[in-house]
Amino acid sequence: MFCKYKLVDSVRLVFIFLRGEYTMNVGQWLTRVREESPLVHNMTNVVVTNFVANGLLALGASPVMAYAKEEVADMVRLARALVLNIGTLNETDVEAMVIAGKAANEANVPVVFDPVGAGATTYRTETAQRILREVNVTILRGNASEIASIVGEQASTKGVDAGDVQGDLEHVAKKAARMFRCTVVVTGKDDVVTDGEKLMIVSNGDAMLTKVTGTGCLLSSVLGAFASVGENVMMSSVAALAYYGVAAEKAAKHAKAPGSFQIAFLNALYETTAEEVNEYAHIRGE
Repeated sequence: MFCKYKLVDSVRLVFIFLRGEYTMNVGQWLTRVREESPLVHNMTNVVVTNFVANGLLALGASPVMAYAKEEVADMVRLARALVLNIGTLNETDVEAMVIAGKAANEANVPVVFDPVGAGATTYRTETAQRILREVNVTILRGNASEIASIVGEQASTKGVDAGDVQGDLEHVAKKAARMFRCTVVVTGKDDVVTDGEKLMIVSNGDAMLTKVTGTGCLLSSVLGAFASVGENVMMSSVAALAYYGVAAEKAAKHAKAPGSFQIAFLNALYETTAEEVNEYAHIRGE
């Protein structure tokens, strides 16, 4: 038996629900990113800057990296999305992120926040909570332990890598979405997306993503690019995750080691088509 659900974005989607899996035109977001080439303002960490820029170019978006507090407000007004990443945080960059975030809010520019390493140190956790308190974040993306730490759930973190989370991950994701009134993306073997009420799971990707520094940071920027071309943030996030995961699966077929995978993945981000995303996406609703 098929049950049809309708959702209105700038285009109309029809979801067909069968045995818990969704069939939908998620590839349309990829097409729109490539047609519009949105400018994504990245305030990311120094370890991954080059990789993030190249990944966005491979996708078809336009990256800009600007950090000086004297110019970030002006830069974000030119952009279609702002991505904040605290991977190598310091006081000066945090102040600039808050300035940029507030300017983005005023200009109705979507803000993606990646709380890298939250839970590892008190400073990281408090910084993440401060940004979420002072900036209206559109998408909060992190691994399970980062999100759990921010909302006060029990978690362990090893450096900036994911640790263990006690309790129900879907509960943690929904709690964060309700607490910060945003879409939450919790990435892992299966990626969880929720707005606090609806919840969807994307099961694409490859374990090799965990062997290359910056793949999570780049994903946050890809989420920003996808969010910039449509009004439904939850569905644009699902589409971004599906695209990213399908590209990783393609890359893993050609590369069996981290170095070659990084190159193959950038190529796959460039080569993956909307039709491939629609064909190979594994998405289900809860």
